[in-house]
Amino acid sequence: MKLRRGARWGAVLVAGGLLASLAACSSGGSDTAGGDVSGQKLTVLIGSSGDAETKAVTDAAKSWGTANKATAKVVAANDLTQQLGQGFAGGNPPDLFYMGWDQFQTYASKQYLEPYADKAGNKDAFYPSLTSAFSYKDKFYCQPKDFSTLGLIINTEKWGAAGLTDADLPTDWAGLETVAKKLTTADTAGLSFGAEYARIGTFMNQAGGSMLSKDGKKVTADSAENLAGLTEVKKLLSDGVLKFPADLDSGWSGEALGKGKAAMVIEGPWISGLKTDYLNLKYKAVELPAGPGGQSTFTFSNCWGIPAQSKTTAAAESLVKFLTSDEQQLKFSDAFGVIPSTESAAKVYSTTYPQNESFVKSNDYAVSPVAFAGASTVIGDFNSQLQGLSTADPKAILGTLQTNLQAALDAANK
Repeated sequence: MKLRRGARWGAVLVAGGLLASLAACSSGGSDTAGGDVSGQKLTVLIGSSGDAETKAVTDAAKSWGTANKATAKVVAANDLTQQLGQGFAGGNPPDLFYMGWDQFQTYASKQYLEPYADKAGNKDAFYPSLTSAFSYKDKFYCQPKDFSTLGLIINTEKWGAAGLTDADLPTDWAGLETVAKKLTTADTAGLSFGAEYARIGTFMNQAGGSMLSKDGKKVTADSAENLAGLTEVKKLLSDGVLKFPADLDSGWSGEALGKGKAAMVIEGPWISGLKTDYLNLKYKAVELPAGPGGQSTFTFSNCWGIPAQSKTTAAAESLVKFLTSDEQQLKFSDAFGVIPSTESAAKVYSTTYPQNESFVKSNDYAVSPVAFAGASTVIGDFNSQLQGLSTADPKAILGTLQTNLQAALDAANK
């Protein structure tokens, strides 16, 4: 389902042997960076959520082209990861493209990206968490185009039917356990979210855990804090108040919410798209409850990537400056619901869309999931183990994750 596109742990060039192909080719573009803007013809590759996004980006590119006497052709990829990898492997990458948070470290470490953002005049306009997500070796590479965070989405009709009010909104794990129990019935799970790191990892972080040391040189997966996070999720499962989507005959937790099989879910602002399929659904979004280590959530984003040493770098940078302006980002918000990546535009967004204010507010303490080159394969295995968390040993799961993730980090740092 497209609604989950920006928030799922994505494949990172490994499909179809693209990583091996990339390793054998040079970085994108020519040996001469820069170039004039006027008269340039750019190709822009995006991973679109639907017609509204494609049209909005296309219209923006046309406006920029008209003002700069240039052209920018927008191509909506059928499979962004594959098509982008093929472009680089063939020595003909697009001039500008969506670069996902989960792929960035791989591309940056192989020097396929132009670090234009580090010298941009508006580099300080973006949320620090987003700047960090698209930085490699302390250099800011590409400007984030928007972002999403995770929150607690509540079916307000079921909430009211259970006798709950705003005073009961959970602010900690104990509160979450209490309301989840009250909302659980024979037909409805009190809480649902995906059996994956991109959701369960928030509990690990809320317990004060992390995947990497602060300097990024050591894996810290097998810690007491991460164990507390996994143990809390296992407790919710054991108490019968948490059901994974597959156990609710749903492809993702948003579907379970729409069907009425879950009263609360952990998802992002893309949840608004549910109203297309579930017209009578009424919900509200609030910040995730804090754990013993405080508040935490994940932030997900794409940045505007430019190939290293491209002949069209100057024109691409000009287009990025236009696309990331507050005015244009707010137009994108109107068109297809994304949250602007600049702090100033996000504040306007919060006022315009008060139902999504919690997603914006939580970005103040959000972190990006671990995403260094090679991590995705390990996380994929971690996700497989999390599916059996209800009967598994959380300590053993973290031990395996520690070993495998450290090996991947060592390989990435060679």
